[in-house]
Amino acid sequence: MQKTAYIVAATRTAVARTTKKGGVLSTTSPVTLGGLILDGLVSKVPSLDPADVDDVVMGCVSQVGPNAGNLGRHCVLASNLPMSVPGSTVDRQCGSGQEAIR
Repeated sequence: MQKTAYIVAATRTAVARTTKKGGVLSTTSPVTLGGLILDGLVSKVPSLDPADVDDVVMGCVSQVGPNAGNLGRHCVLASNLPMSVPGSTVDRQCGSGQEAIR
């Protein structure tokens, strides 16, 4: 039986000068930011039961430092999604987000 995938909401992290020392997001970890994004997505779809989320796929360029180690999974764990929801990370450089959607 073939499953059909549905994209019910989408968002992205804030854009700011995070690479410069003292930037507005410089003290926010990527995992914390990702967890907040996931919680925000779930809140956009009131009829969605978080336990019905089958998978989380996140795009991340250059997984080094605090971004290393399957950022997608760590963001699921930092969110209010159940621990049973899997998460993965795609690194396709400039096309990471596009590849995650595909």
